[in-house]
Amino acid sequence: MTQEGAREDHRPWGWYQVLAEGSSHKIKRITVYPGKRLSLQRHQLRDEHWFVLEGEAVVTRNGEEMALSKGQSLDIPQGSLHRIFNPGKGDFVILEIQTGTYFGEDDIERIEDDFGRR
Repeated sequence: MTQEGAREDHRPWGWYQVLAEGSSHKIKRITVYPGKRLSLQRHQLRDEHWFVLEGEAVVTRNGEEMALSKGQSLDIPQGSLHRIFNPGKGDFVILEIQTGTYFGEDDIERIEDDFGRR
């Protein structure tokens, strides 16, 4: 179910919904399917803050792997290499709060991707 006016975007690893967007921020609800992971990536124009709503995942940030589960949060500073992997049997869901100067998807620099995207 989506909120009125909220945009959804489906990807090979799951999907996200844009909940709010302004000149200084963007807020997304991101769902990662079981056994899937996002690309190893970084952003040059934004910071991200993740708050876990459901599930557990292994997060990589600048080469360090850590477990993240419901109720926990993590900061991803601008320029940090990062990735989410969902090893569980259920969905992993986070709120992602982006702050910075630009929030377009073309600010994703993919270093490694399971789906051949650049």
